[in-house]
Amino acid sequence: MKKFYLVDVSGFIFRAYHALPPMRRQDGLPVGAVFGFCTMLMRLQDECRRDDSVGLLAAIFDAGRRTFRNDIYPEYKSHRPPPPEDLIPQFPLVREACQALSVVGIEQEGFEADDLIASYAKAGIAAGYTVVVVSSDKDLMQLVRPGITLLDPIKNRSIDVPEVLEKFGVPPEKVIDVQALAGDSSDNVPGVPGVGPKTAAELIKTYGDLETVLARAGEIKQPKRREALLANAELARISKQLVTLRDDVPLLHSLESLYLQNIDPMRLRDFLMQQNFRSLVTRLDNAKPAPSVLGSSPSTGQKVTVPQGPETITTQKALQSWAQRGLQTSVVAISLTKEDISLAFAPGVSCHIPLDTIAQPQLLPSNKLSPQQALLALGPLLRDPAILKVGHNLKDDLRALERYDVAIAPYADTMLMSYVLNAGKHTHGLDELTMRYLNHKAVVGEKADLILKLYELFHKELAKNQVASVYEMIERPLIPVIIAMERAGIAVDQRLLHSLGQEFDQGLSELEKQIWQSAGHDFNIGSPKQLGVVLFDELNLPQPKKTKTGSYTTDADTLEALAAQGFTIAQQVLDWRGLAKLKTTYVDGLLAAINKTTGRIHTSYSMAVAATGRLSSSDPNLQNIPIRTPNGRKIRAAFIAKPGHQLLSLDYSQIELRLLAHVANVDALIDAFRRGQDIHTRTASEIFGLPLDGVDADLRRKAKAINFGIIYGISAYGLGQQLGITNTQAATYIKAYFEHYPGIEAYMEKTKEFARKHGYVTTLFGRRCYTLGVQDTNAVARQFAERQAINATLQGTNADIIKKAMLRSPGLLHQHRLNAKLLLQVHDELVFEVPDAEVATTGSLLQKMMESIAALRVPLSVGVKAGRNWSEVE
Repeated sequence: MKKFYLVDVSGFIFRAYHALPPMRRQDGLPVGAVFGFCTMLMRLQDECRRDDSVGLLAAIFDAGRRTFRNDIYPEYKSHRPPPPEDLIPQFPLVREACQALSVVGIEQEGFEADDLIASYAKAGIAAGYTVVVVSSDKDLMQLVRPGITLLDPIKNRSIDVPEVLEKFGVPPEKVIDVQALAGDSSDNVPGVPGVGPKTAAELIKTYGDLETVLARAGEIKQPKRREALLANAELARISKQLVTLRDDVPLLHSLESLYLQNIDPMRLRDFLMQQNFRSLVTRLDNAKPAPSVLGSSPSTGQKVTVPQGPETITTQKALQSWAQRGLQTSVVAISLTKEDISLAFAPGVSCHIPLDTIAQPQLLPSNKLSPQQALLALGPLLRDPAILKVGHNLKDDLRALERYDVAIAPYADTMLMSYVLNAGKHTHGLDELTMRYLNHKAVVGEKADLILKLYELFHKELAKNQVASVYEMIERPLIPVIIAMERAGIAVDQRLLHSLGQEFDQGLSELEKQIWQSAGHDFNIGSPKQLGVVLFDELNLPQPKKTKTGSYTTDADTLEALAAQGFTIAQQVLDWRGLAKLKTTYVDGLLAAINKTTGRIHTSYSMAVAATGRLSSSDPNLQNIPIRTPNGRKIRAAFIAKPGHQLLSLDYSQIELRLLAHVANVDALIDAFRRGQDIHTRTASEIFGLPLDGVDADLRRKAKAINFGIIYGISAYGLGQQLGITNTQAATYIKAYFEHYPGIEAYMEKTKEFARKHGYVTTLFGRRCYTLGVQDTNAVARQFAERQAINATLQGTNADIIKKAMLRSPGLLHQHRLNAKLLLQVHDELVFEVPDAEVATTGSLLQKMMESIAALRVPLSVGVKAGRNWSEVE
């Protein structure tokens, strides 16, 4: 019979902490218990690999102090002191040790490690394994029976029925009755007052079990014992519930995923070196390479070899065999490319299916399968609702599977997990993550195996960093919403685009002539080098700094500064560049992006780019089409609704200012928003000391610039440039603003302090936005990062609100039997395509939903407009 080792991690590290001398690594962090754990587990793994009866190995953790037992008896474990201060930082290191040793760590909220051990032990017995619980905890001795033993990892001795009899005076099946009577002071299990372990064992041996003891308590001769049992019968029954281990906990890991794995020596060595465990490094370096691990299938009991690399599948029969094997697991990682499919059922248990896109199977090379063949075989596995499918950038994989009529659920996405954990720290591509976290570069067929390893790492980190709700409630469920938007696309008026192209060409030609006339000769306006020579050598305009190549700087800032000084040619060049961008990027680009089959444009939304959680659009980018210029609005007019429909726009009004009023708790701004006042007029009234009806258009413009500038941490110089005033005057405006709204300045300082301490800021919904550079020694870089931190809380919360509205929209529309489709998300705006007859109802319904998406100190306001094209709804 194969053995199944279950390691009681929590029990061991407490014993190791007290049994071993203190140890600290080079940075001063205590690591004594971690060293003991690594020593024990490495020794156990060595013994397992030398033993032909090896099978499964798992490390069981306590997820938290509160479990279902606290619902039964609130005082359960309530008096326990917190762990020793120098043990607390070692808990996460022990979890890292498991990963480094290629051991699956298991924990589950609401249950103790002992309950998980009991449940996995029961499953192991049922599957034909002999179970060894690596622990000497007396609470686990109730599990001892034929097929289940305990192993004391410190004394290295087995605990079987004789040892349990010695400890409790009764056999294992009677242990819970003894514990129910005697109670347990360490766990605050009450038991029966005055009844100790010896008396409890005597009573159980005499009467057989707890219920018989309580039923016949009146027969007991000792008065105090008799009275105690009669008065505390219910307490004894509660105590039995507390000490009885649950063996019916739903298993989050299949037994097949717990096969003993060969360690990655480099990964383990790096971990041991980081902890300064040099003796263990020496032991690792001197160890002989382990052979391939043999295990047995829990479903068939047959021997299987766990491969050291992905097995290449070249026949339909072999693929079906692997698919059947996958049905025995609870988690499957999958990677799809045009060239291959790879699957992983457990770390190191993976296969690779080379693909060919030839439609006729008879024409395929002998070592290739068609996508149709592969997905036909994998269909039952991918569709099974009891198996979690894990991918990386699943949005693209799911869209690819749609072409073959394959839909999968449930699923997890390691790209989005990484994004939620570390937005702003680094990118989230698979190659980046595997090098960063696994120190490994993927080769052909390995992707699924690496995705599974990342999943095991990230899903624990989500809970540990308290961002699981952002992933589970916002990011992951957004995948099908984004897919539906990309699939729907948006219609465009091709005739209008062609007409605009001709109009813009004519405009460019006219501007070109004007520029040449101003310069005195023809030249290539698109060449920064030639333009610099014309402006600064020939026309002697005020010279800017030169680039590293020696050319003059001719960027937008330089030209705008020259235009502000009255140099006509600078403004002409700015106009030419703007129109050229509209022509090439939007007119030509949009025409090229029209799908020939649907006649619509299907943008792609990237879900893991912006540090603040915002979505980004590409191929083509529909989020940057200008709306403030006449020509930009002409391009928007080319986006149209299909016949019988209208475009419906719902746009959050001044949402970031509203969020600022909320997070900074600014009474005056809160009052203005609640009254429905024009916020810029109210701000002008406050800082310029005028009544509301005394604020003219110019003062409102200045107040608007200050309101929005403050959100982005604008400087006196920046505000001065924007308003065309001196730096001193701009600084006076900013000072007056903060004096009238002191809560805003306090919020900014608090945010910067938090960012400096933690390296990130959080949104109102718990999203972390990392702001690198807040501790930079360079003042310019540091101040830039601080401005990012101030804005990230607001922009990130805004992104969360938009995403929550997107998530609620499909269900709300379906509930009310409305046929609108969400097409676009652009900054604070959602654009739907709605049948003519449903426009008013749909607009009202969505507006109410979007305005109630978050409970703030100020009301959210959503503008609703409908029209035949996108320009009409602005």
